[in-house]
Amino acid sequence: MSVKHFPLSKAELEKLAERYPTPFYVYDEKGIVENARRIKAAFSVFPGYKQHFAVKALPNPYILKILAAEGFGADCSSHTELLLAEMAGMEGEDAMFTSNETPAREYEAARKLGAVINLDDFSHIEFLEKTAVPQERGLPELVSFRYNPGPLKEGNAIIGKPEEAKYGLTREQIIRGFSLLKEKGVKRFALHTMVASNELSIPYHIETARMLFELTVEIKNKAGVRLEFVNLGGGVGIPYRPDQEAVDYQTLAAGIKKAYDEIVTPAGLDPLGIRTEWGRVITGPYGWLVARAVHKKEIYRNYIGLDACMADLMRPALYGAYHHITIPGKENAPLAETYDVVGSLCENNDKFAVQRRLPKIDVAADGNTAGDFVVIHDAGAHGRAMGFNYNGKFRCGELLLRRDGSIVQIRRPETAEDYFATLDLPGLKHFN
Repeated sequence: MSVKHFPLSKAELEKLAERYPTPFYVYDEKGIVENARRIKAAFSVFPGYKQHFAVKALPNPYILKILAAEGFGADCSSHTELLLAEMAGMEGEDAMFTSNETPAREYEAARKLGAVINLDDFSHIEFLEKTAVPQERGLPELVSFRYNPGPLKEGNAIIGKPEEAKYGLTREQIIRGFSLLKEKGVKRFALHTMVASNELSIPYHIETARMLFELTVEIKNKAGVRLEFVNLGGGVGIPYRPDQEAVDYQTLAAGIKKAYDEIVTPAGLDPLGIRTEWGRVITGPYGWLVARAVHKKEIYRNYIGLDACMADLMRPALYGAYHHITIPGKENAPLAETYDVVGSLCENNDKFAVQRRLPKIDVAADGNTAGDFVVIHDAGAHGRAMGFNYNGKFRCGELLLRRDGSIVQIRRPETAEDYFATLDLPGLKHFN
């Protein structure tokens, strides 16, 4: 069982909402840091362990800077994410650049930053080699490949089957790719995979490590290349539902170490660096979307309408994902009502919860009164990051609860000026 906790009381929220009107995200710095330290402690069984936070999960430089202070690097998939990593001091090989269908300008940016480039296709060897970077031609000293095991490995519901995925190289391409890199003078080599998303099964992740370790041995035997490190990817899940169990980091690390000792060490490939690129499990449980109940509608179902919508959090609409909901001040109240909890977007799937048992929720009586707060849990990853502007909706801001109890705004809400900023409005008056 996982306990769903929110660090602020209803009274504290009332005071906070006077400064920052809802909706907004709240992130807990203390929770994020303590979680990061638990991970580092568990994986200290690998002296060469490095965690690269998946920037796409929570692309805010304040959060990245907190993680950089804990020794984390960045996992980036675009030029913008590279810039965010740079803002936080995650430069050089602290950043891994794993993208697909990559434009030359993004490879150039990765090379200028000194990031580890993780190639997604065999043809990208030549493409990268010809990418122009001032005073640097040819291939970088260190190159990584992303492995797609195809039918040899099951995926899961979110990421799909590996053989249907657009990512990575086949096993045969991996062997040929490393041989070619060696011929072209590359000195350092790495391997990566990403085959699941939000996976809670510890044996699944251990088997992924075992698969990469076996491939590492095969690469040495067939391509004559010794890998510097393997990146086990991301994909570790979090218990969105209260009846789910969180992944035990020590059990996971011990299982991976056992596979390492059985495969890597006897092959004479110890030490082999171990890296991960977790995102969701790092910040997901330590972020919440806070909204107000503004309307109640009673037709064929009972609906509670919020001042947030799927433009702020789209996971439930996109995946049918479950996010736990609590009502501050009513944590111990009976679950007496059944609601669809919805937003105001002109899309019928704009729902945070469907037929959810909740306490009776009070809504705004008029424009001058406020309804109950509604807290949507486990929104600290792939929440605000996936926002959009359909219907001209403005994405909400982000607040950080510091370790000393203070709260700072780390991203303001969007405004009409932001929305119209990319339009050539002066040209509109002359347009016929």
